[in-house]
Amino acid sequence: METTRNWLLPALLAAAQIAWLWPGAGLAGAEVPGAAALVAVLGAVVAETAALGRRRQAPVRALAWSLGTLLLGQVAWQDGYSGAGAPIALYSVAVRCPVPVTVRALAAAVGVEWFLSIVHVGVRPALASEWVLGALLYAVCAGLGEARRQWLKGRSLAARRLAGAEEIRRRAGDTERRRLARELHDVSAHHLTSVVITADAARRLGGSRPELTAEALSFAERTGTETLTALQRLVGLLRAVDRSDPRPMTARIEELIAGFGRLGRPIDAVLPADLAGPAAEAVHGIVREALTNALRYAPGSAAHVSVLRGEGVLELGVDNAPPRGAAPDGVGGVDGLGSGRGVAGMKERAAAVGGELSAGPAPGGGWRVRATLPDVTGPWGPPEGAGRRDVLREQRLVDPALVCTATLLPLLLALVTAEEWTGASLWTAVPGLLVVAVLLAAHAAPLLWRRRAPWPAFLGVLATSWLWPAAVVGVGLPSRVSEFFAGGALVELLAVYAVAVYGRGAARTWPAWCAAAVSLSGTLVATAGADGELSGEDLMGPAAVVMFVPLAVVLAVVFAGLWGAGLAVRRRRLRILAQDDFALAGALWHAERAADAERHRLAAKLRDAVLHPTAALVERARQGRLEEVAAGARSALAAMRELLHSLGESEDGAGPGLAPAPTAADLDTLCRTVRAAGRDVTLRGLPEAARNLPPAVTLSAYRIVEAALGAGDQGPARVTLRRRRDTLRVTVTGVPLAVNGPVAERLKVQVGTRPGRITLEQAGTVRVLLSTRPSPPESVQEVFPSPHA
Repeated sequence: METTRNWLLPALLAAAQIAWLWPGAGLAGAEVPGAAALVAVLGAVVAETAALGRRRQAPVRALAWSLGTLLLGQVAWQDGYSGAGAPIALYSVAVRCPVPVTVRALAAAVGVEWFLSIVHVGVRPALASEWVLGALLYAVCAGLGEARRQWLKGRSLAARRLAGAEEIRRRAGDTERRRLARELHDVSAHHLTSVVITADAARRLGGSRPELTAEALSFAERTGTETLTALQRLVGLLRAVDRSDPRPMTARIEELIAGFGRLGRPIDAVLPADLAGPAAEAVHGIVREALTNALRYAPGSAAHVSVLRGEGVLELGVDNAPPRGAAPDGVGGVDGLGSGRGVAGMKERAAAVGGELSAGPAPGGGWRVRATLPDVTGPWGPPEGAGRRDVLREQRLVDPALVCTATLLPLLLALVTAEEWTGASLWTAVPGLLVVAVLLAAHAAPLLWRRRAPWPAFLGVLATSWLWPAAVVGVGLPSRVSEFFAGGALVELLAVYAVAVYGRGAARTWPAWCAAAVSLSGTLVATAGADGELSGEDLMGPAAVVMFVPLAVVLAVVFAGLWGAGLAVRRRRLRILAQDDFALAGALWHAERAADAERHRLAAKLRDAVLHPTAALVERARQGRLEEVAAGARSALAAMRELLHSLGESEDGAGPGLAPAPTAADLDTLCRTVRAAGRDVTLRGLPEAARNLPPAVTLSAYRIVEAALGAGDQGPARVTLRRRRDTLRVTVTGVPLAVNGPVAERLKVQVGTRPGRITLEQAGTVRVLLSTRPSPPESVQEVFPSPHA
């Protein structure tokens, strides 16, 4: 599949070029090149095809070769060689390289294009139009490539976050068992062992030293009490209930509202039936606080609670009327409400789940609380790097490219027809052209902010459009200026599209296309009237109306269609991002649930196996029953050791070490298992490379090979391990499905847990370099490492 993607487009371009070479040019009556030129063109086609086939692996090199073939082909056959490979290669550079590299590549491509224009056209007025068109073509390609790069960057980040969350989920139970093993060993092993030793000594020497019995009983009571306290604290930590409730919370919120209603307050509510997760918990807390404040400061007043679903968000509103018998602007508690802890607490609840909250007086009196919360199920965590809006907006070359296009295209029309519309030579028309250029630039400039502030940018576009009739009247531009402004209507189209894609509240952005159609129609009619195209003063009004109405209708249809396309793009993008958020939240939610279930299970086991015997030991010590104290201490110690053993604690108490993890030495078994399933897998480098490796390194090596071989490929594969000084090199070939997508991100996460480097080659090779130097264990929280590529 990857090979087809790489070579399909170059093959189609080559076929189209050869088809035009023969028989297309002859059939169209175009000039056919001679033998030498024919050989040069064919050589350029072959070289360009080969370069474009490698555009994803080596984009800069592909662009260099494409520009070289463009020079060769254009010199050999100016009118017949298309040179379409250069813009495509520049697009690939923008997709796969950082912005500085893209800018240099754009400059090189434009330079080559301008050089060819000078060669073919010469230094004439027409050269300006050639230069503008060439620069626009490459600028648009670079801008689209940058947009694609940022989108892929966001998708890669989402996949990396999901891979890290899956790793958390996989290790959640083991993490809790390790933590309990450490705590249990620290708080009980030494104490219980001391009780056993002291009680045995008192029993043996009780005849000769009777005072030891009292000391042993006192020590057992004191030490047992300390152990009991520590164990009770540990059980309390394990059974902590201040965690997200996975069940839907709509019923709980309705119960809360009904409770306030029973206090004599009329309350109506509109709630979705399936609120769940941290956002729902935040809704519960905010509603409780808001209604409590309303009860305190506006007793008896009516209230309204609404929770509405938007595009990936929950819109929460709590409104209460002024207190009964008070003027709308005289609500007793309104002034003091915002200065207390209530509003600050609600804002903290909203911020804790990534939302926003505002509270203040309502226009008609009373108080209003508004909150916007992310609508995800399960624990929410702020994403690394850019958020959702940043993912949609972080495109640094697209907007400047669009501004240049919207400015230069109509300016190019003005340059080409300058002598016609000015009635003078090009050089005489320079002042008028400068005014037109300034107007076009001012009209397109607001598009630079179309992502960050779509509505202000849209209004700026509409406002600057009215500079045209004002300039015609004030500066005295020549006639037919409205034609150039009509060419600049691309700006309005882009502004309407930006409002649909980036404006808040997509359903409320429909006035944009109506306003744009009316404004543009009015501006065109006014400009035509000002520059003399609507001749005849007596008929100016009717002619303007006749021109305005059909023009507004046509433009309304165009703008409405573009607005709808923008909404479709917005919904698709947000749906993808919401799926990413849902998958991440789901993985983290399952991880928390797994850890929580493990905590409850371990708490019950600890209570039954150790806590109860320890409590019985303390009671026997208080009763002075030394024999039973010794037996109870042994029983509690044995139960503790048994529990530690079930958790993976070593017999010597050295530390937690759950069931043996797979190592690099187990790769032979893994490869045999894969071969038994019918796939040809070769393993080289064992056992020499795996000898005396640190446990973390050998586990990482196994996981890397396991993930690469399990990506879904069916062809032959080879695994090679090499040990050199302080590094282990792991190479897996024949796994093209492992170098892209979620498997690639899991590999990066796995390598990120150790000092190392990973290289993913599109041909289907994974190369990993791991450091074998001892390093301190990483924290469980370090699950979002930066990529190594």
